[in-house]
Formats: sequence, C-alpha cells, structure tokens
Amino acid sequence: MSEVLKPSDVIFIAGHRGMVGSAIVRALSERGHCNIVTAGRDEVDLLDQASVARFFTEHDIDHVVLAAARVGGIHANNTYPAQFIYENLMIQCNVIHAAHRAGVERLLFLGSSCIYPRDAGQPMAEDALLSGRLEPTNEPYAVAKIAGIKLCESYNRQYGTRYRSVMPTNLYGRGDNFHPENSHVIPALIRRFHEARIAGADAVTVWGTGNAMREFLHVDDMAAACVHVMGLADEDYAAHTEPMVSHINVGTGRDVTIRELAETVKAVVGFQGELVFDPSRPDGTPRKLLDVSRLAALGWTPSIGLREGLEATYRWFLESDQVRE
Repeated sequence: MSEVLKPSDVIFIAGHRGMVGSAIVRALSERGHCNIVTAGRDEVDLLDQASVARFFTEHDIDHVVLAAARVGGIHANNTYPAQFIYENLMIQCNVIHAAHRAGVERLLFLGSSCIYPRDAGQPMAEDALLSGRLEPTNEPYAVAKIAGIKLCESYNRQYGTRYRSVMPTNLYGRGDNFHPENSHVIPALIRRFHEARIAGADAVTVWGTGNAMREFLHVDDMAAACVHVMGLADEDYAAHTEPMVSHINVGTGRDVTIRELAETVKAVVGFQGELVFDPSRPDGTPRKLLDVSRLAALGWTPSIGLREGLEATYRWFLESDQVRE
C-alpha cells in the first residue's frame, strides 16, 4: 500500500502531552518526521474557538492528529458527565472546523470503542455504530466521540476533505494517568497493587465481579496504527471503508476478563496478598471486543503482548513522578 506522509510535512498533534498524543509524537519522530507542531494551553486553548482559529492561521499545517480529549474511567465519567460531553464536543468542533477553514485536507480523529452500543454483537464491527443504546456509565463521553466521527464524515461529504477516524480499544502504557480515583482500569490496578505491596497489605479489592471482559492495546501499538492509517493513500483507505462508515477499529482482537487482568497485574507488580472482588460496584459493559479485520486488511496488526506491555508500563510508573503522589 502506498504512503502519502512525507518527512517534511508539517503535522500538528493536538493533545501531545497526553498518553496517546505523546506516543504519536514519538512514533512520528522515530519515522523521520521533523516538522511536528505541538502547543500547550498557553499557546492555544482548544476549548476556545477564536484561540484555535488564530493558531491555525499562524501555522502552515499539512496534517492534524486530534488526540486531545478529556478522558477517565467509570468513576470519572460518572462524576463529571457535563465536563466530559462539553469539553470533548468543543475541542472536536473547534479543531476540525479550524482545520477545514485553514485548508488542511488530512486530519486523523481519535475516538473510543465506547461509541458502540452496550449490547452490540461481539466482536464489534464498525457498522454497529448507532445500532442500539449506549452504556449509561460513559454515555456523555460516547456521544461526544460519535459526534466527532460524524463531523469528519460530514466535512468529507460537503467539502471533500480527507478526515479519518480511528476507534481504539482500551489503551494503556507510558504516560498513563495513575490517579487513585480518575484513572482507567490498568493504571488503577497497577497503583493499587503497588501501594498494597509497599504497605504489606493482606488483600486488594477490585471493583465489580471480575467477569466483565475487556480488550487492551499498548499505546505504542496505537500510535503505530495511527501513523499507518493516516499515511494510507486515498484509494487504499476507501477500499475498506464506506462514506457513512468511515472509521476504523484499532485493537488486538483478543480480550480477557477483569479477573484475568487483575491476576496478571498482581503478578507483574509482585503483590503476594489476596485478590478480592466487590460485586456491589459496577462492571460497566459486559464485553467490549473490537472486530479489527478492517485494520488488518489495511496492513496493520499489533506487536506488543499484554504481559510484555504491563511489565513495561509498571517500569515506567516506578520511574515517574506519579509513584510519589
């Protein structure tokens, strides 16, 4: 398949300080891209339309990666639903519209597998979008991400832009958020088992029954997939998408139970105590496995196994400032 990205192209990474954005910066740099544009909030406020428009007029940008988002786990989604829907909608609208106004023809929007209905058939194919009710615990976030997909599709239809969307499964790795309350399941488990091991605790309690199934992708694999999809020639991308189903699932195609995940994290961290599950806490969606056949047909498959990825993530956590928070 042909490649359209050139090393000299100017690529703006919105959200470069986040786990995914920083991984994409690394992936592009490793591939020889030397004109990567990043900006902190002091340079551009993605929630402010005028600020974003001004930023695009000041930079001659060829491509955009929209990785900026407010993200979090079940607790954060339940606690801050208004912020999750408002901030994500505003970021997406501002960046996509400003990119179009500035003549940027190629943009990659990063969504989430939570866009699919709670009871979607497994594995979830791209055409399951809008076929049923969403999972209530993260509906505001999911609605915002669905809007982002439809923004890209609509601008493509009306203006002839080449905006693409990728829907990652659950991500983890270097740069993750290990906050005790607002983190996703893998960093939450790593921190909990690490602190329990240091404290000599007898047991660690995990939310839910442990029966829910989840798919996990290392962030470096996600970044590699993003660069691959972003660089595909139009004819290659179009051969595996449709005008109204233009997004691409990104995952491993394999899932594990939360119990299996917790047992693996426990082993990686070296915690010797008991593993306890609290069924009074929500499990969330029973299963979330992506159909990644479309991505495989486009020539990309992941390379980092779960145990390998967890070990690397724990090493990064031990070296990070978050271990002392």
